[in-house]
Amino acid sequence: MRVRAAVCRAFGEPLVIEEVDLADPGPGEVEVEIKACAICHSDISYIEGDWGGDLPAVFGHEAAGIVTRTGSDVSHVAPGDHVVVTLIRHCGKCHYCAAGSQVMCEEVFDLDRNGPIHSPAGEDVWQAMRTGAFAEAVIVHQSQMVKIPADMDFDQASLLACGVITGYGAVANTAKLKSGQNAAVVGCGGVGLNAIQGAALSGAGMVMAIDVSDSKLEAARRFGATHTINVAHQNAAEEIMALTSGRGVDFVFVTVGAKQAFDHAFRYITRNGAVVIVGMPPSGVMAEYDPATVAAWNQKILGSKMGETIISKDIPALTAAWQEGRLKLAELITGRYPLDRINEAIEGVVKGEALRNVIVFD
Repeated sequence: MRVRAAVCRAFGEPLVIEEVDLADPGPGEVEVEIKACAICHSDISYIEGDWGGDLPAVFGHEAAGIVTRTGSDVSHVAPGDHVVVTLIRHCGKCHYCAAGSQVMCEEVFDLDRNGPIHSPAGEDVWQAMRTGAFAEAVIVHQSQMVKIPADMDFDQASLLACGVITGYGAVANTAKLKSGQNAAVVGCGGVGLNAIQGAALSGAGMVMAIDVSDSKLEAARRFGATHTINVAHQNAAEEIMALTSGRGVDFVFVTVGAKQAFDHAFRYITRNGAVVIVGMPPSGVMAEYDPATVAAWNQKILGSKMGETIISKDIPALTAAWQEGRLKLAELITGRYPLDRINEAIEGVVKGEALRNVIVFD
C-alpha cells in the first residue's frame, strides 16, 4: 500500500513529505490507519542525529488510529478497532517478558529483520522506533497496540503511547511512590507534566516542579504541582531543603536530557531517596555523582524506560482515569497540525513553545 509520510533523509534537516510503500501485514502483524501522532522529544533527538540510526527513516512513535488489516495469528484486535500504537514490541515469552519487563523484550521480530517501509523505487526506509507513524498508515506487531473506546479523540489517545505512560509510569511503576512521599520533577514538558500528575494521583505530599520557563511552571500547577521552582533565578537545592526541613525529597524525576539536570539531582534527595532517570541525553553525555554519599545515605539511581509500562494493563487503567476526569490529556496538547506542516510543529517543540504538538490526519 502506498501512503504519504514525513521522511528524514539527512540528520538535522527538515523532513520531506514523500510517498512510501508499506508491506502487507505478516503473521502477528497489523496495519493501522494513523489518525494522530504526537511529536515526542525522542523523535527530535533522532532527527537531529543525537542517537544515530539509519537513513532514510520515518519517525513518529506516539500514535493512535484504526485497524484496517491484520495478518494471520492476530488475536486481540480486528479491522475497525480504535487503538493506541506504541513502540513497545514484546513477545511475552523471553527472559525479560517473563519477569514482567516488556520494555526490555529481547526477541528479534520479523519486522526488525525486514522493515515494512520502502520507497516506490524499492529503497529500504528505516521504521524508526519500530513505529514510523509520521505517516498515513503503519505496519506494526499486534503486541504494540491496545484498544481504546470508540468515542475517545485520537489526538488525546495518541499521548498515551509514550508521553503519558513514560511520565506516569516512572512514578507508579519504577519509583512506586507511596502516599505522603515527596517528589521533585525536573523538566515540565510533556513527560514531566505526566510525572507530576502521576505523583499527584499517587497521593504525594509535595510535588515540586523545576524548570526555566514560567509558562511551563504555570502548567505544572494545573497538573498537580504544589510548588514551582524556576532555576533561572532560584537555587533549586536551597528551595527544596527549605520546604523539607533540610532533608530533601524522596524522589527526583529527571525528565530532561541535560547533563546539569542529572548532576544536580542528587542535591535534592533525602537519605534513602532516589534519582529516577527518565529523560535521555545525547549518546556520550556523562553525569557525575559522589558514590560515597550514595552508599552512606542509602540513596539509589533508578533508570526508567517507557515508565516500565505493561501496555495491556497500564493504558486501560489510564484510559479509565481519563474517563473519570482524573487524568488530563487534552490539556497537554498545544497545537494540531496536518502532515504537510510537520516541520513547523517540530520547530514549536524545539523552541519550547509547546507541551505536545500533534500531527492529525483527516
